[in-house]
Amino acid sequence: MAKNDLKVLGAWPSPYVMRARISLNIKSLDYEFLEETFGSKSQLLLQSNPVHKKIPVLIHGDKPICESLVIVEYIDEVWPSSPSILPSHPYDRATARFWASYIDEKWFPAMKGIAAAQSEEARKAAIEQVAEGLALLEDAFQKTSKGKDFFSGDKIGYLDIAFGCFLGWLRVTEKMNGIKLLDETKTPGLAKWAHKFCADAAVKDVMPETEKLAEVAKIITAKLRGAGAPPK
Repeated sequence: MAKNDLKVLGAWPSPYVMRARISLNIKSLDYEFLEETFGSKSQLLLQSNPVHKKIPVLIHGDKPICESLVIVEYIDEVWPSSPSILPSHPYDRATARFWASYIDEKWFPAMKGIAAAQSEEARKAAIEQVAEGLALLEDAFQKTSKGKDFFSGDKIGYLDIAFGCFLGWLRVTEKMNGIKLLDETKTPGLAKWAHKFCADAAVKDVMPETEKLAEVAKIITAKLRGAGAPPK
């Protein structure tokens, strides 16, 4: 497909934008990446996603598709040729969607809570919550991967994309807080999976460098802590 038929509105630090880009790469689809300026919203973004006004947006021809996991499913349905992104069995699809929802609604907000914490006690509580979530995801990985490299088996699939897009931010969180969250002794399956995921051809060129992402994280952390600070 011609590159100008597919456009992605996004920003390189966004894990949600990564989901769309990885999915397009898996399907070997050419696309134009339209970079949004950090901290502002273009007129094209506001026109394409007037409800949430957020990235990512996939523009297919003249049709905008919004929300990262909706985009992933759209790509898999419109271009159904192998490799598939969603599992073929209904139960496996339901399981993958369940964990993707858990990651977005519970686990990633907890990780953001580490940066936003106003006290050491709150920081430790957020770290513990993230660690507990990783233990749950380690168990899910052992069950769904069936001894293979990825949640989806031999190749990257829906849940790999849903979780793997946050690995850059996980590394930055570890670096900025002097902690180890993906522990080879506590989460050996996830530790190996993370390495293989980041090295995959569909991922490696869109996974942000830790140092570069850390600079963005410092700006965001300052805003989060400022928003959570008590009024003077």
